[in-house]
Amino acid sequence: MKKAIVLLSGGLDSTTALYLAKSQGFDEIYALTFEYGQKHDKELKSAMAVARAAGVKEHKIVNLLLNQWNGCALTDPAIEIENGNIERQEIPATYVPARNMVFLSVAASWADALDITDIFIGVSEVDYSGYVDCRENFIKAMEKAVNLGTVLGAEKKQHITIHAPFMHMTKAEEVKLGVKLGVDFGLTWTCYRGGERPCGTCDSCLLRAKAFAEANEKDPLVC
Repeated sequence: MKKAIVLLSGGLDSTTALYLAKSQGFDEIYALTFEYGQKHDKELKSAMAVARAAGVKEHKIVNLLLNQWNGCALTDPAIEIENGNIERQEIPATYVPARNMVFLSVAASWADALDITDIFIGVSEVDYSGYVDCRENFIKAMEKAVNLGTVLGAEKKQHITIHAPFMHMTKAEEVKLGVKLGVDFGLTWTCYRGGERPCGTCDSCLLRAKAFAEANEKDPLVC
């Protein structure tokens, strides 16, 4: 059995990454989701729905509350989630400090415990909000670190690979791929704000809308 750990937020990117892993012959998927102090639970509910639909081997939701320190609009109630601007150059207030570094460290720990050498993460440095932990140089450095800091990598010499298959793909290309793979995008949640429907104005909503429009596909969440 080919095994993989997939970081699953419940969003478009991570869900497509999960289905891509399955299509590449990883038939035993371990999904890892984090409750990190988000202002809403829509992502968590979507992650659970996606994991069920995809038939993963195991789905863990880890409580790791990054809202214990301030400074991020996604976790700090004192900071408003601003309307988006996907043309901006500066890092937005929705950046969660070192989030992917923390999440990949936990994924590496689970991989070490299960003797799993493949970890998938749905980051991209093409259509993104400028987050430093979504860039290729970070992913490469993190892969080196987890191989030095795990028994699996350092002692057993079983190289742990961090797969970031969308690193150089646009979100439109992701949507097209997801459609081919049978992803039910209606189960996913991308919006930074909670609510019954996506707000349509935050960075994440704007990037998602742009992706579906460029892919010439209808977003089931807004149709």
